[in-house]
Amino acid sequence: MAYNAVEMADWQISEAAEKNMPMPDEWREKLGLEKDELMAYGRLSKLDFLKIIDRLKDRPDGKYIEVTAITPTPLGEGKSTTSVGLMEGLGKRGKNVGGALRQPSGGPTMNVKGTAAGGGNALLIPNAHNLAMVALTARMQHERNYTDETLERLSGMKRLNIDPKRVEMGWIIDLCAQSLRNIVIGLGGRMDGFTMESKFGIAVSSELMAILAIVKDLADMRKRMDEITVAFDKTGKPVTTGDLEVGGAMTAWMRNTINPTLMCTAEYQPCMVHAGPFANIAVGQSSIIADRIGLKMFDYHVTESGFAADIGFEKFWNVKCRYSGLKPHVSVLTTTIRALKMHGGGPRVVPGVKMPEEYTKENLELVEKGCENMVHHINTIRKSGMNPVVCINVFHTDTDAEIELVRKQAEAAGARCAKSTHWADGGDGALELADAVIDACEEESKFEFLYPLEMKLRDRVERIAKEVYGADGVSWLPEAEQKAKMLEADSKYDDYATMMVKTHLSLSHDPTLKGVPKGWTLPI
Repeated sequence: MAYNAVEMADWQISEAAEKNMPMPDEWREKLGLEKDELMAYGRLSKLDFLKIIDRLKDRPDGKYIEVTAITPTPLGEGKSTTSVGLMEGLGKRGKNVGGALRQPSGGPTMNVKGTAAGGGNALLIPNAHNLAMVALTARMQHERNYTDETLERLSGMKRLNIDPKRVEMGWIIDLCAQSLRNIVIGLGGRMDGFTMESKFGIAVSSELMAILAIVKDLADMRKRMDEITVAFDKTGKPVTTGDLEVGGAMTAWMRNTINPTLMCTAEYQPCMVHAGPFANIAVGQSSIIADRIGLKMFDYHVTESGFAADIGFEKFWNVKCRYSGLKPHVSVLTTTIRALKMHGGGPRVVPGVKMPEEYTKENLELVEKGCENMVHHINTIRKSGMNPVVCINVFHTDTDAEIELVRKQAEAAGARCAKSTHWADGGDGALELADAVIDACEEESKFEFLYPLEMKLRDRVERIAKEVYGADGVSWLPEAEQKAKMLEADSKYDDYATMMVKTHLSLSHDPTLKGVPKGWTLPI
């Protein structure tokens, strides 16, 4: 059933839905799982990845559906809500459907935007990183305090000659603690660590969080745990977690993290929550592991990419799918009338401040101009060979004329288009969207990557800037170009992914430039 999303808060809808939520034994039967493949934690459960994937390894994969968005307002445009609503809509159509979302981070979402778990009737109901830093700083302290002979005699260590000014890694905490972003550690005596500048980042920016999102299995995780570059030595050579001999211990601590958490929508479609890396500074995807399980268990598997198609979808396309070897069928482009109005020249949108009336009253001129941003993202998706479906995530202030204008613009650009009222109406409101996705899944997807791995780093960056962002080119600061040349010269990095870091609020590097900026260069 759909609850009254206008009168009820998300927590109230969740509380009501939890009363009839399936218990672990019911989930085992519903999902066709063996008894030891589901690990119960109260009403929630973990899925045993290794056991499930081994048993289902020969089963054909289901349809692989990715959800992304146009360039958002600072409030977010509802990708998670659309993902959950789509699952509910497909469920209403009688499909065997499930999905995977990222774990939300409390840091940037408290009182500002959604929880990354959906909302209204499209709602989900509910460290090893620092070990590497401890090993690094302890090693630096020991190398300062002892001679080569003493190091060898005491612990079998070889001197790594770590450059304290070239430590790449920092510590993590799951809070936005600005005062810890740049710190000095090791104050005190010789036994109190190595005195140097350091930093804290939020947990979702951790290298280990990104690794959890892109590993295919436990063996892949173990390999990657030895390959993290934590610093450089005084000759410029990378110092890795393997050099510090902590990869095995980190894997042991991370062992159980490969098992996704099983949750469900307010209409009881299964959805895994696994990994939670940011998209503007990391890969921004739920895990390959969750997608691998989902594609075996479900006929339709929905996964979401963070932020807009220039960031989240680009990394899904060229990073996640390259590592997973999985080929998606459809990409759903979440679109809102309010975001299109902003890109069409509407007033600034500020979190916590009442929306200007341009966003709550019909304004076809702003919508039409803003559609340029949507069309740009449609074209990006089409470059991958995938079938785009535009989802108009409908707000109660949107008018029929505005919705119809967006539909015509989307279809003229070569995309299917469907309106959806999943926030208010749950699965019943997402039937048009579900039908469009089912239809698109039946078409052949000619999926291909934007660049080959053989392409050098600077050439990859320029291609992404031009083909995805719409830049005229790139401009490298001397320090950045020097580092890029160093990475290109070291064969160790030949098959590494290219992870772009930029604002999510514009196609460009400047968050104030809306729509589709022209005549600009991307600074690196």
